[in-house]
Amino acid sequence: MNFEIREVAPGLWLWRQPHPAWEEGNDWEPEVSSFAVRSGGVSLLLDPLAPPPSARAVWDRIESSPPDAVVVLKPDHVRDVDLFVRWYGARGYGSSLFWPDDAPRTALESIAPGDELPGGLSALDDGRLKAETPLYLPEQRALVFADGMTAPHGELRVWATKHRHESHTLPALRAMLELPFEHVLVSHGEPVHDRAAFEAALGRPPWSDEE
Repeated sequence: MNFEIREVAPGLWLWRQPHPAWEEGNDWEPEVSSFAVRSGGVSLLLDPLAPPPSARAVWDRIESSPPDAVVVLKPDHVRDVDLFVRWYGARGYGSSLFWPDDAPRTALESIAPGDELPGGLSALDDGRLKAETPLYLPEQRALVFADGMTAPHGELRVWATKHRHESHTLPALRAMLELPFEHVLVSHGEPVHDRAAFEAALGRPPWSDEE
């Protein structure tokens, strides 16, 4: 397996690895990203997928600043929240709704748009009826998405939302332009983008597996 560690901004980094559940024909690329941030004196992991023990560079980096909190941004991004909460005694945060066959054992503290998380992170509304809660990281001036934004083949796109793209999703994403962000992080595809790429994505057709 190939693993990548990438610095994004002071206190913000990511690791990228193949997802073990990926199968040929999935509408997302096999490599996915997990995020780590130090903000307001608090360490958090966002949508973390645990690497294998052999990925010592990732584990050493995590253990150099053990997480105080772990956040699940989207119901189907449960990934390894249970492991990190158990190993590090971290508080878990996430949606109040999960799929029956992919629910965490950890009793996560529910988050909703407008909430402030430890470290001063802000939960945002992306117009998808709680399907996802993107985060704004004020110290790093970064937006972090689970699936609401994606970057297949490296180009940042809005992930398609049936019947809600024009009426709800785009207005919610445009409202994020009021924030002074400089970085946009996504789980799928090329993980790091800038504000200009975000603005350009809002003018492109939404991405879906129909392409």
